[in-house]
Amino acid sequence: MPFSPSALLSRAPSTLRHDFAASLVVFLVALPLCIGVAVASGVPAELGLITGIVGGIVTGLMRGSSLQVSGPAAGLTVLVLEAVQAFGLAVLGVIVLAAGLLQIGMGALKWGRWFRAISLSVVEGMLAGIGLIIVVGQVYAAAGLAAPASGLDKITGLPAAVVDALGDSTALASGAVAVATIVVMVGWRRMPGAARAVPGALVAVVLAALATALFGLPVATVRVGAVLDAVHLPGADALSALAEPAVLGTVLAFALIASAESLFSAAAVDRLHAGPRTSYDKELVAQGVGNTLCGILGALPMTAVIVRSSANVQAGARTKASRVLHGVWLLLFAALLPATLTYVPLPALAGVLIHAGWKLIPFRGIVTLWRAHRGEALVLAATAVAIVTVNMFEGVLIGLALSIAKAAWDASHLRVESSEDESGTVHIRLSGNVTFLRLPKVLDALESLPRDRPVELDLSGIQHLDHACRTALENWAERHSTAGPDAIRLHDLPGRPGAERVSAPAG
Repeated sequence: MPFSPSALLSRAPSTLRHDFAASLVVFLVALPLCIGVAVASGVPAELGLITGIVGGIVTGLMRGSSLQVSGPAAGLTVLVLEAVQAFGLAVLGVIVLAAGLLQIGMGALKWGRWFRAISLSVVEGMLAGIGLIIVVGQVYAAAGLAAPASGLDKITGLPAAVVDALGDSTALASGAVAVATIVVMVGWRRMPGAARAVPGALVAVVLAALATALFGLPVATVRVGAVLDAVHLPGADALSALAEPAVLGTVLAFALIASAESLFSAAAVDRLHAGPRTSYDKELVAQGVGNTLCGILGALPMTAVIVRSSANVQAGARTKASRVLHGVWLLLFAALLPATLTYVPLPALAGVLIHAGWKLIPFRGIVTLWRAHRGEALVLAATAVAIVTVNMFEGVLIGLALSIAKAAWDASHLRVESSEDESGTVHIRLSGNVTFLRLPKVLDALESLPRDRPVELDLSGIQHLDHACRTALENWAERHSTAGPDAIRLHDLPGRPGAERVSAPAG
């Protein structure tokens, strides 16, 4: 049944206690991330809070996944920043609105399950590319410097930026705050269990704010206004931008990437608990409804976020009440305590995002993948490089194209074995899938055979023989049979249709 206040009241006290405690943990994890993602995306901090509120209360109430938590995600930061720079903040809301409607349509058509068919190497490559851009881009923000626009320029300009920062006392102070924030977050995981109940990101940001205020450090802080003032409903001019091909391409990128990230997160969260499994189509609709509302409000796009979701599960959440309550706490904070955000140093948020971006890069996974499946590792690396050097959408398309090409190549796996017996007969055995992709290998092996000896061709190990290869084998057999009527003997797979057989004509 869908979640409702009456259902909440009817929960057992133990369940409510666990959900209430988990909601506070998720709120404390989500708060710095909502602000940090908004700032890194080039939009007001309030818009990150709005998306977090919608993700908690609206998407949290809907069916789909019971324990994963939605909100603004670091994985879309790069794409949002590019959209804001290219089209403006007003058009961003229209893009998010259209992407949400597209997600609802895909969910209604039951396309959610098909996102599970996307190559994991492409998804991990996408996250690795995003993570690398976030890390490099936030290094500039940590030092209070302006970052170049493209991912490649961010990387190539990094040495010069470091040199500039070392000669500027303000940049050094800002960088020191960011480094200290990262150190606290990494070290917090080694604290005793009771202390780890408080999220390390929140502790690091609070300590950075206290240090900045007490020592009067010359670092920039968050600028925040009233949340309601940040809401901008889409106007006619913004809606007319949907006629532009570039905007439509961005809508498609938002919808596909947000959906893939949300549904892969759902699969990961399902492995963390023993509760109800995710309904992928319903979850896609829930994400679409949330993004549609975020677009109407002019806020950031949302996805399901694995950091918040895993924190929710690990904190002992039992039902979707925990994620709804986390949205309520965000709403109360935005309504009652928004002024406290002005004490948060921007380099501290940069440190939080550097840590989040670093975790998106699967270093251990790449090494393991390279040892077991080098082709998949190359697809992952190529996707990440394409995202950094080109852009998000085209980089993902390049990764998908490479993944499909690799699958086609693997599907045409072929083995050719050759031997010769005492009578001089040459035995050739083909096994696997004989398709046009491997035709050169087959013909090279057959045409290298001596023409003055009989050949025994064994096709019993073939799983698939396409038309191009069958025709080529027939032509080769016809040419080779000029040596005599017994030049070729065929051992075909029993029961194979006659059209699939290869034989030499009588001499």
